[in-house]
Amino acid sequence: MQTLQQTVKDGYAIVTLDRGKANPINDQMVTELRQLMKENLESDTVHGVILNGKENFFSAGLDVIELFGYDEAKIKSFWQNFFDMVYELASFRKPLIASITGHSPAGGCVLAVCCDYRVMAEGKYTIGLNEVPVGILVNESISALYSFWIGERTAYQNLMEGKLMAPQEAHQLGLIDEVVAPDQVLATAEAKMQHYLQFGRDIWQNSKMMLRKDVLDRIARDQEAKLEASLKQWWNPATRQTLEGIIARLKK
Repeated sequence: MQTLQQTVKDGYAIVTLDRGKANPINDQMVTELRQLMKENLESDTVHGVILNGKENFFSAGLDVIELFGYDEAKIKSFWQNFFDMVYELASFRKPLIASITGHSPAGGCVLAVCCDYRVMAEGKYTIGLNEVPVGILVNESISALYSFWIGERTAYQNLMEGKLMAPQEAHQLGLIDEVVAPDQVLATAEAKMQHYLQFGRDIWQNSKMMLRKDVLDRIARDQEAKLEASLKQWWNPATRQTLEGIIARLKK
């Protein structure tokens, strides 16, 4: 794996995002994460997974600089890959915990809301879904997961203004479950994982799938239509212009 690192401990795996300084998500990272999670799902020795970031960043979101250069076939393949990853993470039967070590906007927040529990570093970090100001369509699958944790009304308001939140505000809304010192994020996530693994595996996993049934059904339906809507917005001239401005600022 070139964009991920995995450490297996007693009964669980720590999957650390490891791509550049800010862990921007590209097609390779999505592909590798899907493969690694499939292996962990099928493993008889890994009973849970922690998604971990690096100092100051969980993930800065999609790598818009790379994605902007994809042609029509490549970007369609990427979005299909990304949406498939979202469903697979959200439907992962085993405990899945986010160790959010820093900033987690957009795609980083998407990874986080797929998880069962989120621990975030305190400090001047942000988390949220800021796709609307960027010009990217908020896919219904992602809004369903976001709403699952913070409620439809709050999710609607946040999504429509692309709100990014500090850790404490995200905690108050229920998007984050614990806010701790940066050097305690992973240890806190591991303690929660060990707590989950005390329970009978079948009852825990079956309960998870039962409680997530409605949101998983929302994610699974009309996938082709969702993909086409995202592609249409991606190639919208106004979106392209907005992305060009963002990329110019990022390159500076």
